[in-house]
Amino acid sequence: MSDEQQIANLIYTYAELMDAGDFAGVGKLLDRAAVTFEGFDVVRTGAPVLNALYSATTRRYDDGTPRTKHVTTNVQIEVSGTTARARSYFTVLQAVPGALALQPIIAGRYRDAFTEVDGAWQFSARHVVVDLMGDLSAHLLMDLD
Repeated sequence: MSDEQQIANLIYTYAELMDAGDFAGVGKLLDRAAVTFEGFDVVRTGAPVLNALYSATTRRYDDGTPRTKHVTTNVQIEVSGTTARARSYFTVLQAVPGALALQPIIAGRYRDAFTEVDGAWQFSARHVVVDLMGDLSAHLLMDLD
């Protein structure tokens, strides 16, 4: 598998873990990454910190999921030796039976960095930029405003 495909798979794995409500898995995936969000000055690192962040801010339903589908598109990857950078778009769809019809609720961009360690790629940074927001009331346990 090419370096680009391995890196793309990491980006897509994040979406899959988020939609499964597996925030411990998200923390493990991003364990060595510096995670930042546009407009906030805090850098978060480490699996326990990231698991706690997503657990405290993202609503999960009886099935253990946030009832979302993270769609990642426009993935552009540039590899240079044992480092790489990627840019991509994300759109999050959500549907909650009896409460929220299927709709896009948030969209933005990821700016990622990767490092190859012992032949395997891993996230070294993820910066999240939110460009568009819809009804997040059934998704987040906090206000982004």
